[in-house]
Amino acid sequence: MSKPHITLHHGDIPADLELGNLVAIDTESLGLRWARDRLCLVQLSSGDGTAHLVKFEAGKYDAPNLKKMLIDPGVTKLFHFARADLATLKYHLGVMTAPVYCTKIASIIARTFSDRHSLKDLARDVLGLDLAKEQQTSDWGTPELTDAQKSYAASDVLYLHKIKSKLDEMLVRDGRAELAQAVLDFLPTRAELDLCGWNDVDVFAHKPFNSSSK
Repeated sequence: MSKPHITLHHGDIPADLELGNLVAIDTESLGLRWARDRLCLVQLSSGDGTAHLVKFEAGKYDAPNLKKMLIDPGVTKLFHFARADLATLKYHLGVMTAPVYCTKIASIIARTFSDRHSLKDLARDVLGLDLAKEQQTSDWGTPELTDAQKSYAASDVLYLHKIKSKLDEMLVRDGRAELAQAVLDFLPTRAELDLCGWNDVDVFAHKPFNSSSK
């Protein structure tokens, strides 16, 4: 596997950065609670073996170029477990990312023969790659990122395009592409529900609040 080219930016992507109409994105934060744990890093890749990392200082989330791309209807944003990233980006950057594709959702719908849908599982099962996850619990708020952190962050976006291509083939093969697309279209709304307090509630369940009412 050739070594990827990784470029680090501070506070935003360059205005002239061209990533195409399908951009893989991931985020790194200090934790899993938006109000408590700040967003530290956004990773992007066009699927060509290069990755762009945007490092944020606390409270400095202007990033007009990144925000423009996140809401551009002509650019599909490609995630793994998009639900979490969409909520994180909306909370800190103030924009809801759309349209989106989520390899986790696509895998769950396409790969009903498996219960393994993590990015590491997909990289291994679909592409035959073994992704290192040692930096998953790293401190992303440090002033300077280590080379290991940069490589880990890049690995979360470098292979999503190839994974998406394989999953799309499965979805079409088994007649599930339209169903998957409908679920993907709902993801921004699911993220809004999370941010508004319904993150632990299945709003479609018969008794979402364990009540006896219909």
